Amino acid sequence: MNANPNDAPLVLKLDKITKRFGALTANGDVSLDLRQGEILALLGENGAGKTTLMNILFGHYVADEGTVEVPGTDGSLQQLEPGSPNAALEAGIGMVHQHFTLAENLSALENILLGTEALTSFKSSRAKARQKLESLMERSGLSVDLNARISDLSVGEKQRVEILKALYRDARVLVLDEPTAVLTPQESESLFSTLQKLASEGLGIIFISHKLDEVLSASHRIAVLRGGRKVSDQPTEGCNKRQLAELMVGKTVPESNRDSKEAGAPLFVLQNVSTGQGRDAITNIDLELLSGEILGIAGVSGNGQGTLAKLISGLATPQSGSIVLNGAPLTTASARQMIDAGIARIPEDRHKDGIVGPMTVAENLAIETIRKPENHRFGFLKFGAIAERAREAITSYDIRCQGDKAPARLLSGGNIQKIVLARTLDASPVVVLAAQPSRGLDVGATADVHRRLLEARARGAGVILISEDLDELMRLSDRIAVIHRGVLSEPEKTESVDRGTLGLRMAGQSKEQAA
Repeated sequence: MNANPNDAPLVLKLDKITKRFGALTANGDVSLDLRQGEILALLGENGAGKTTLMNILFGHYVADEGTVEVPGTDGSLQQLEPGSPNAALEAGIGMVHQHFTLAENLSALENILLGTEALTSFKSSRAKARQKLESLMERSGLSVDLNARISDLSVGEKQRVEILKALYRDARVLVLDEPTAVLTPQESESLFSTLQKLASEGLGIIFISHKLDEVLSASHRIAVLRGGRKVSDQPTEGCNKRQLAELMVGKTVPESNRDSKEAGAPLFVLQNVSTGQGRDAITNIDLELLSGEILGIAGVSGNGQGTLAKLISGLATPQSGSIVLNGAPLTTASARQMIDAGIARIPEDRHKDGIVGPMTVAENLAIETIRKPENHRFGFLKFGAIAERAREAITSYDIRCQGDKAPARLLSGGNIQKIVLARTLDASPVVVLAAQPSRGLDVGATADVHRRLLEARARGAGVILISEDLDELMRLSDRIAVIHRGVLSEPEKTESVDRGTLGLRMAGQSKEQAA
C-alpha cells in the first residue's frame, strides 16, 4: 500500500463515542477518523464493539455520548443527525454488509435504484441511471450485467452490485463488513484492487476483517478495538500479524497446525449420492471419510455445500445412492438417528441452526442429549445435573456469558459458536461435520475452534470441514476436495495442491485448466 494520506481532508470523524446496553458498555469513549483516499482496517474480537460503532455511524443506533461528524456543503465538519440512516446516506456514507441486502428476484439495475427515487419516476430515470452506472463501472472496474437477475449472479458479482449501490448514491465513505468472507482468492484480490483504485480517486474506506494478511496488504491504517475501547490506531507499515492478534485479544494467540499421522479405516461413506433441487442440488457424489483425518471441502457459497451438510446431518435424504457408517448402510436417516449414531454437526448458520435464542445457555448445551439418562429420570429432567455440566462447559470453553441461565441470544457470535462446539465435541462423536466453523470469528476464537477440531482428529474421529477459507482448509485438512455446482472432485492430499489452484477450481475451472 501507499503511505497514509495524512494531508488529505477528513471525510469522517467519530468523537468520543460511548454506547451502553444496560450494564454492558459496547463502546467506551471511542474516537476514530477517516481521511479522503484512505483505507482504514477496523479489527477486534467478536463482541469488541466494531458492529455497534458502525451501527452508530449508519444511524441504526444512537450513541449515549459523543458525536459523528461529516463534511458539510462548505467542507467544514458538521454533526450528523443521530439515529437517521437517511441522514447517513445523504451525507455520503455507504455500507456493504457481510450478508448482502439484495432482492434476489430483481435485476442488478433495479436493486441499485431501489430507494433512490419515487416509484413514479422509476422507469423514466432508467436510461440516465444506466449511463451513470456504466461510467462508474468503467472508472472503478466493477463490471456487472445490469440486466441480470440477482439470483443468477455469483457471490462476487452480488458484492459488486452492493458497492455500486453505494457509489451510485455518491458515497464519500464506504464501510465493508467482512468483505472477503465468501469470495475466492482471485475475487478477493480483484476486490482489493478495486478498493485501492476507488481510494486513489478520493473515496474513504473502512473495512472490518478478521483476515490479518489482507488487512496488512490492503490498508493504510489499522485501528483495533478490545472490550469496547480503542487500544491501537497506527499506520499499517510496521505492523505484523502476531502484534495485531495480541492487540485484539490481549494475549499471545497460539496457532494450531495438524501433525503428520496415518489415517485409519473408512468411517463415513457416500456412494453415488444425489439429492436436492436447483442450484443447491448435489449430483453423484462419492465421499470417503477416514478415522483420524480431516477431509476439507472447498467451494464458493451456493454450490451445494448446504445440501451436502444437510445430508450428512440427517436433515435431507438421498434421492439416489447410499450412506454407509462404520461399514453398515444407513437405510433411513434423520437428525435424531445421526446424533444417536455419533454424527455431530457444527452448522453454517450458528444463529439460525446452532441455538434456540430464547433458551438458556444450559438448555442449549443439553438440547441434543436431552433424552440420555444423564439428563432425565422417569421422564423428569435432572435440572441440577444439566446446570452442573453447563457450568463445566462454560469454564472449559471460556463461554463469556452471565451464567448458565443467560439467554443464548444475548451472546456474541464467537460465544454462540463455543456453545455449539461444547455441545458437539463433548459428546465424543465418531464423525464431526464442521460447516464454516470459524466464519466471522476473531483470531482467538478461530484458534480455539481449530484446536478443538484437531483434538477430535487426534482421538480418532473423522472431521468433514466445509469452508470457504482456503487458509483454514490448508492448515487443518489432510485431504481437500472441491465442490462446484453440486459436483464433488476427487480429494487430494493437501501437500499436493496450492491455494491459487484451489481458488481457480472453486470458480469452475477443471483440474487440468487450473494446473
